[in-house]
Amino acid sequence: VGLRLLLSPLGSNVVVRTACCSVGICFPVYSTFKAIESKNKEDQDQWLIYWAVYGSFSIVEVFSDKLISWFPLYYHVKLAFLIWLQLPPSCGSRQLYVRYLRPFLLKHQTTLDQIVGGTSSEINRLLLKHEREIQFLKVVLRKSFGT
Repeated sequence: VGLRLLLSPLGSNVVVRTACCSVGICFPVYSTFKAIESKNKEDQDQWLIYWAVYGSFSIVEVFSDKLISWFPLYYHVKLAFLIWLQLPPSCGSRQLYVRYLRPFLLKHQTTLDQIVGGTSSEINRLLLKHEREIQFLKVVLRKSFGT
Protein backbone atom coordinates (compact mmCIF):
# COMPACT_ATOMS: atom_id res chain seq x y z
CA VAL A 1 0.00 0.00 0.00
CA GLY A 2 2.79 2.44 0.93
CA LEU A 3 4.73 1.90 -2.29
CA ARG A 4 1.53 2.19 -4.35
CA LEU A 5 0.73 5.51 -2.66
CA LEU A 6 4.30 6.73 -3.15
CA LEU A 7 4.47 5.84 -6.84
CA SER A 8 0.89 6.76 -7.73
CA PRO A 9 0.74 9.78 -10.03
CA LEU A 10 -2.24 10.96 -8.03
CA GLY A 11 -0.52 10.21 -4.73
CA SER A 12 -0.19 12.84 -2.09
CA ASN A 13 2.60 15.34 -2.68
CA VAL A 14 3.19 15.31 1.08
CA VAL A 15 4.08 11.61 0.94
CA VAL A 16 6.38 12.03 -2.05
CA ARG A 17 8.01 15.16 -0.61
CA THR A 18 8.65 13.28 2.65
CA ALA A 19 10.19 10.45 0.64
CA CYS A 20 12.41 12.99 -1.16
CA CYS A 21 13.63 14.29 2.19
CA SER A 22 14.26 10.77 3.49
CA VAL A 23 16.05 9.62 0.35
CA GLY A 24 17.86 12.89 -0.36
CA ILE A 25 18.96 13.81 3.16
CA CYS A 26 18.28 11.26 5.92
CA PHE A 27 19.77 8.20 4.22
CA PRO A 28 22.83 10.12 2.93
CA VAL A 29 23.49 11.62 6.38
CA TYR A 30 23.64 8.17 7.92
CA SER A 31 25.65 6.78 5.00
CA THR A 32 28.10 9.67 5.34
CA PHE A 33 28.47 8.91 9.04
CA LYS A 34 29.15 5.25 8.23
CA ALA A 35 31.73 6.24 5.59
CA ILE A 36 33.53 8.56 8.01
CA GLU A 37 33.59 5.95 10.76
CA SER A 38 34.78 3.18 8.43
CA LYS A 39 37.67 5.34 7.18
CA ASN A 40 37.01 3.91 3.70
CA LYS A 41 38.29 6.57 1.27
CA GLU A 42 36.12 5.35 -1.63
CA ASP A 43 32.96 5.60 0.48
CA GLN A 44 34.02 9.00 1.79
CA ASP A 45 34.68 10.26 -1.75
CA GLN A 46 31.31 8.91 -2.91
CA TRP A 47 29.43 10.79 -0.21
CA LEU A 48 31.48 14.00 -0.55
CA ILE A 49 30.66 14.00 -4.26
CA TYR A 50 27.00 13.28 -3.50
CA TRP A 51 26.79 16.25 -1.12
CA ALA A 52 28.52 18.56 -3.63
CA VAL A 53 26.03 17.58 -6.34
CA TYR A 54 23.06 17.61 -3.95
CA GLY A 55 24.05 21.07 -2.69
CA SER A 56 24.35 22.37 -6.24
CA PHE A 57 20.97 20.87 -7.11
CA SER A 58 19.48 22.49 -3.99
CA ILE A 59 20.81 25.92 -4.99
CA VAL A 60 19.21 25.59 -8.43
CA GLU A 61 16.01 24.27 -6.88
CA VAL A 62 15.68 27.27 -4.54
CA PHE A 63 15.35 29.54 -7.55
CA SER A 64 13.27 27.24 -9.74
CA ASP A 65 11.09 25.33 -7.25
CA LYS A 66 8.09 27.68 -7.40
CA LEU A 67 7.94 27.27 -11.17
CA ILE A 68 8.78 23.60 -11.68
CA SER A 69 6.95 22.22 -8.64
CA TRP A 70 3.69 22.86 -10.51
CA PHE A 71 4.61 20.35 -13.21
CA PRO A 72 2.76 17.05 -12.89
CA LEU A 73 4.84 14.36 -11.20
CA TYR A 74 7.61 16.85 -10.29
CA TYR A 75 8.24 15.28 -6.90
CA HIS A 76 8.11 11.79 -8.37
CA VAL A 77 10.81 12.77 -10.88
CA LYS A 78 12.81 14.44 -8.10
CA LEU A 79 12.60 11.26 -6.01
CA ALA A 80 13.82 9.17 -8.95
CA PHE A 81 16.65 11.67 -9.52
CA LEU A 82 17.74 11.50 -5.87
CA ILE A 83 17.76 7.71 -6.00
CA TRP A 84 19.74 7.80 -9.26
CA LEU A 85 22.33 10.09 -7.65
CA GLN A 86 23.04 7.46 -4.99
CA LEU A 87 22.75 4.09 -6.70
CA PRO A 88 26.16 2.42 -7.09
CA PRO A 89 25.51 1.00 -10.58
CA SER A 90 24.74 4.42 -12.06
CA CYS A 91 26.80 6.61 -9.71
CA GLY A 92 24.71 9.52 -10.92
CA SER A 93 26.31 12.01 -8.56
CA ARG A 94 29.78 11.06 -9.78
CA GLN A 95 28.69 11.40 -13.43
CA LEU A 96 27.27 14.88 -12.83
CA TYR A 97 30.29 15.90 -10.77
CA VAL A 98 32.83 14.78 -13.39
CA ARG A 99 30.92 16.10 -16.41
CA TYR A 100 29.54 19.39 -15.11
CA LEU A 101 30.24 20.45 -11.54
CA ARG A 102 34.00 19.91 -11.36
CA PRO A 103 34.74 21.67 -14.70
CA PHE A 104 32.49 24.57 -13.68
CA LEU A 105 34.14 24.93 -10.27
CA LEU A 106 37.65 24.66 -11.72
CA LYS A 107 36.85 27.33 -14.30
CA HIS A 108 35.43 29.74 -11.71
CA GLN A 109 37.60 28.77 -8.74
CA THR A 110 39.42 32.11 -8.41
CA THR A 111 36.20 34.13 -8.45
CA LEU A 112 34.49 31.74 -6.04
CA ASP A 113 37.48 31.91 -3.67
CA GLN A 114 37.17 35.70 -3.63
CA ILE A 115 33.43 35.53 -2.97
CA VAL A 116 33.82 32.97 -0.20
CA GLY A 117 36.72 34.87 1.35
CA GLY A 118 34.84 38.17 1.28
CA THR A 119 31.69 36.60 2.67
CA SER A 120 33.63 34.86 5.42
CA SER A 121 35.30 38.14 6.40
CA GLU A 122 31.95 39.94 6.54
CA ILE A 123 30.40 37.20 8.67
CA ASN A 124 33.35 37.32 11.09
CA ARG A 125 33.08 41.11 11.28
CA LEU A 126 29.34 40.85 11.98
CA LEU A 127 29.87 38.22 14.69
CA LEU A 128 32.53 40.33 16.40
CA LYS A 129 30.30 43.39 16.24
CA HIS A 130 27.46 41.51 17.96
CA GLU A 131 29.51 39.34 20.31
CA ARG A 132 27.71 40.53 23.48
CA GLU A 133 24.29 39.79 22.02
CA ILE A 134 25.44 36.34 20.92
CA GLN A 135 26.82 35.58 24.39
CA PHE A 136 23.53 36.72 25.94
CA LEU A 137 21.59 34.46 23.58
CA LYS A 138 23.84 31.51 24.50
CA VAL A 139 23.12 32.06 28.21
CA VAL A 140 19.37 32.27 27.58
CA LEU A 141 19.39 29.10 25.48
CA ARG A 142 21.46 27.20 28.05
CA LYS A 143 19.04 28.18 30.79
CA SER A 144 16.06 27.29 28.61
CA PHE A 145 17.35 23.87 27.64
CA GLY A 146 19.24 23.11 30.85
CA THR A 147 22.65 22.43 29.30
